[in-house]
Amino acid sequence: MGQAEGLRLDVYVSENSLVTRSAAQKLIDGGYVTVNGQQKPKNYRVMPSDSVEIEYPPPVPDKALPENIPLDIVYEDGDLIVINKPKGMVVHPAAGNYSGTLVNALLYHCGEGLSGIGGVIRPGIVHRIDKDTAGLLVVAKNDAAHTALAAQLKEHKAERVYNALVVGNLKNEEGTVNKPIARHPSDRKKMACAEGGREAITHYKVLGRYKGFTFCEMRLETGRTHQIRVHMASLGHPLAGDTVYGAGASRFEKNNRELFSGQALFAKSLGFVHPVTGKHMFFDLPLPDWFCTILKKLENMS
Repeated sequence: MGQAEGLRLDVYVSENSLVTRSAAQKLIDGGYVTVNGQQKPKNYRVMPSDSVEIEYPPPVPDKALPENIPLDIVYEDGDLIVINKPKGMVVHPAAGNYSGTLVNALLYHCGEGLSGIGGVIRPGIVHRIDKDTAGLLVVAKNDAAHTALAAQLKEHKAERVYNALVVGNLKNEEGTVNKPIARHPSDRKKMACAEGGREAITHYKVLGRYKGFTFCEMRLETGRTHQIRVHMASLGHPLAGDTVYGAGASRFEKNNRELFSGQALFAKSLGFVHPVTGKHMFFDLPLPDWFCTILKKLENMS
């Protein structure tokens, strides 16, 4: 690409790729633009010696399509559905994952019976859990239910409890991590603890200690992207199996790769007030087999 000294990166990309400035900003925020092989913020000033490269994402479908994918339904009525999402399933279509998602499965199961507040790509989705995090989440079947459930999450009234295995020996038996989270300054696909970020609060309690690892209960007071993973990594205790925020796999993780297809994190419990009946709903799942196997192996090593 040609060079132009002093132009903001978003302006430069827009002028040299025939996309609008807002589209250029989305490309930059999505990690599709590099300067000398590194990601830069959109207000970066381009220098004559810089080499700017753009990787265009694949076209986004107009809407998610129904797919006949089995669902593990924990509870369902006319207003909502509670799902036990498997490890490895993306919640809604996004770059690189336009099929095989929970939304695709829900559209097949529910037809048109999902809330529209999230749009045609995220119908019914009130909150998300990561692709490699398994466990509970609630989906709204209509806009009224969606609005009420979203308000409970925003007001910290919903109960969300996770089980996690973290690397190392946590010093305290319980504690709270209160650190704001924002987009990582250099890697737009990651999050980081940063001043000026959105409030993020995680409460943890030790459930078990093993050689090189600690088994914990995590209670979310807020629900930021990658919150538990970022918070525990900030304490020097990243989640076992987390290749994004971890410092490298331990010998145990390397020897048990088949069990660590992503971070050892499970959304175990979920509680909220039913948006129509006003009844308190609470769901709790046993640990999945893969997580129990990890703990059993660690127990045998201790």
